[in-house]
Amino acid sequence: MPSAGTLITVAPTGAEVAKADVPALPVTLDELVATAKECEAVGAAVIHVHVRGADTKPTLDPGLLRETVVALREQTGLIVQLSTGGAVTDAEDARLAVLDAGPDMASCTMGTVNFGEDVFMNRPAFIVELHKRMRDRGIVPEYEIFDLGQLTSLARLLDKHGLPAGGHVHVDFVMGVPGGMPGTTEALVACASAVRDLPPGTTFAATGIGRATLPVLLASLSAGGHLRVGMEDTVTYAKGQPVESNAQLVARASAFARLAQRPPYSAEQARALLGIGATMIKKG
Repeated sequence: MPSAGTLITVAPTGAEVAKADVPALPVTLDELVATAKECEAVGAAVIHVHVRGADTKPTLDPGLLRETVVALREQTGLIVQLSTGGAVTDAEDARLAVLDAGPDMASCTMGTVNFGEDVFMNRPAFIVELHKRMRDRGIVPEYEIFDLGQLTSLARLLDKHGLPAGGHVHVDFVMGVPGGMPGTTEALVACASAVRDLPPGTTFAATGIGRATLPVLLASLSAGGHLRVGMEDTVTYAKGQPVESNAQLVARASAFARLAQRPPYSAEQARALLGIGATMIKKG
C-alpha cells in the first residue's frame, strides 16, 4: 500500500564530484550546514553525508565526521545519515570507524559493484560486521542496493543476523551507476516487487544518477517509494542547465511529491517511520 507521505533524503556532496568542476558543491562544514538548512526548509528530512577535507577532497577523518554530526544536530532537525561507503579507495577499517561519529543513520551497501572504471568493494564479512556494529550502537541502516540480486543478499543477512536497530528495514535503490542496474522504470518495478521478500513493512527509496534522476524519481513515487536527490547524484538540473543548489533539487522533489498527494515527511515523521529513537533527536 503506498505511503501517505514521502521521505526525502538529500545527498549534497558525495565523493566523486570535484569542487573545481562544480563551484556550487558544498564541501566545507559551513557550506554543508547552510545547505542542510536550505534543504530542510523545502522538504528534506534526511541528509546523507560525505565530508571533504581542507583540500576539498573526500575524507573519512574521524574528527571532522564527529564535528559534522554535532553541527548538523545543533543547527538543523534533519536525520543525519553518514556514508560508510566513502570513496571506492577507502579501507574497510576506516569505513567501519565512521560509526564512531554517532550518526542517527548510516549507509550499508549490500554487495560489490563495478563503479565506472573502479570497483566498489563490499565483502560479505564486511557487510555483516557493519550491520552488527550499527545494531549494537543503535544506528539505523539504510541498505543501499545497486543491483537486484543485492536484495536477496539482504534477505539472507536479515534472516541469519536479525533485524537492524529500530526494527524497521529501509532500502535505497541506487540506479544508473555505470556497472549497476539501469535507472529505468522497469528496473525500479523489479526491485519494488522483490521488496515483498523482505520483512513486512519494509520501505524503499530510489536514487537516480545523472540523467536517470527524473525517471527514477517519478517511478518511485508512482510505486509508493521515497526519494533521494542531491548533487552527489546529479549536477545537472535539466539538459544544459547546471544545478544551482541542492535546495533546488529538493524543492523539485517536494513539488512532485505534493502532486502525487504524498507530501514530504517532516523529520519527526521520518524518525517514526524509520524507527529512530528519541535519544537521537537533537538537543536544544
